[in-house]
Amino acid sequence: MRSIKQIGTDIKQYSDQLSHDGFKQVFDHIDQFNIKKGVDKMGIDKFVNQCAIMAAGSGAISGSGGILTMVIGMPVDVLNLITQQFRVTMAIMYYNRGSYQIGFDEFIKLVAISFKIETGVAITKTMMEGIAEKILLNLGVRTAERLVPVVGAVIGGTTNYLFIKRMARSVKELQVQPVILQVG
Repeated sequence: MRSIKQIGTDIKQYSDQLSHDGFKQVFDHIDQFNIKKGVDKMGIDKFVNQCAIMAAGSGAISGSGGILTMVIGMPVDVLNLITQQFRVTMAIMYYNRGSYQIGFDEFIKLVAISFKIETGVAITKTMMEGIAEKILLNLGVRTAERLVPVVGAVIGGTTNYLFIKRMARSVKELQVQPVILQVG
């Protein structure tokens, strides 16, 4: 069995990988126009709920069969959870602005703020690593429970669902705050 220190090292290494190119790759593979169409068709709340259900699905699958499905399913679950979080964030940005085309830099800053990670003018390696660590820690908290079949599926699915709903609420609160324009 691996030690807690080794697991912590693995989380740090995985968050480094995510923060370097992973977030940009996930962002680039999301079809922003389809998000616009989904929000226009369903409304923002139903769209967010759909994303939360999709996140719950991968959480349930990765925890359904104990250690075997957890080991195989965890990377897929992480990728799906990040993708759904990004889709929800883009949907809320579109809903509040009316424009669905969002640049990566602006988008990732909002994601960082929604995780309550300090952001500056430029996107920094530290900021990206902070986002990755928060996502991975969210998954790591329930890793032990996923070792028990069936119970792990319920815990994994519920945790993912609630994570997406909480993130949506956080992003909505950020997007509702008035923007103060400075006239020079």
